[in-house]
Amino acid sequence: MKRELLSSERGFTLLVALFIVMVMGIMLGMMGESWSMIMRRDREEELLFRGKQIKDAIVRYNSVPGQSVTAVADLRSLYEADPRFLERRRYLRKNYLDPITGKEWNVLKDPIKGITGVVSSSDQEPLKKSNFPEEFKDFDGKDKYSKWQFVNLPTGAARPAGSAVTTLPTTPTNGLTSGVSR
Repeated sequence: MKRELLSSERGFTLLVALFIVMVMGIMLGMMGESWSMIMRRDREEELLFRGKQIKDAIVRYNSVPGQSVTAVADLRSLYEADPRFLERRRYLRKNYLDPITGKEWNVLKDPIKGITGVVSSSDQEPLKKSNFPEEFKDFDGKDKYSKWQFVNLPTGAARPAGSAVTTLPTTPTNGLTSGVSR
């Protein structure tokens, strides 16, 4: 009788341990999903930040007072020293990669104006689809990150005819690295 009681207690303990492991697995799975969503939102915010930084750098490069307008030929000219000046003038701190793909940006290029902006190559669906700040109002309703174009255009204006999306290499030089974060 005592042996039967001990063996049934061992079975009960094993069932309780399996139940606890199962519950912990479910909880960790749920936590992993929410962590994944947090990371996606963070990368999306980083996409907006980096795209704006590059767009603003293109504007600053093209609007230097007292200098003839020189089109931006490649993104490298934004984070390397500008050859038009004796002092070291840079328009970007470093080479920003596309945070969604981790690769180079697709470049929006106009045959006359040179590089006018950048766009992600990702066809993922964005989490944010509305309620953008005023400068990103054109992103409302876009169903892919590749439709978020960071171009210096008046709000609501379409991309100029003749502009093309291309990918240009922007390999960091002079010890600059392309890391995550600002």
